[in-house]
Amino acid sequence: MLKLYAKKGRIEAGCDEAGRGCLAGPVFAAAVILPKGFKNKVLNDSKQLSEKNRDELRLIIEAEAAAWAVASVSPKEIDKINILNASFLAMHRAVAALKIKPEFLLIDGNRFNPFEDYDYECVIKGDGKFASIAAASILAKTHRDEYMLKQSKKHPQYDWHTNKGYPTKAHRAAIEKFGATHLHRHSFKLLPDPVQLELF
Repeated sequence: MLKLYAKKGRIEAGCDEAGRGCLAGPVFAAAVILPKGFKNKVLNDSKQLSEKNRDELRLIIEAEAAAWAVASVSPKEIDKINILNASFLAMHRAVAALKIKPEFLLIDGNRFNPFEDYDYECVIKGDGKFASIAAASILAKTHRDEYMLKQSKKHPQYDWHTNKGYPTKAHRAAIEKFGATHLHRHSFKLLPDPVQLELF
């Protein structure tokens, strides 16, 4: 059973990211403040849920959360500041966009770049421990998947509608054949062997 709070009586926002290991597309992050007494038996780490469950939970979270926000950091920004810092920046942007100011941040993972004057706690595998982090993981994942599905229509050869930008064999084969797009992360190892890629 997921915990609703780390400390009762405090406005806590759970934060998580999606798309850190992808070769293409932005990294997304979400921040979620759940209301007092929130309960959902299905809610869990997004990676443990089916796509159908994630999509259903997204609607519930967006309707019932006290506040929520989703933000992203572009591939160009990722290449400039690295993926770890980009993940933290996406969380910063999500927290800044919340309509309610949290008193405390619960961060999924073991590292975080401090943001403004917020107190925070890093929780390893937090999306399987705290409801607010699990909710953030679902929003970050579903919003990112939705974005990549739209981009797949513009660049169908990369199979993003199925791989969402992750490094599958089909994705890497398409990069080798067609080159890299502006949505690819050029600071990442796009191909196993050094290959000169053309940007379009």
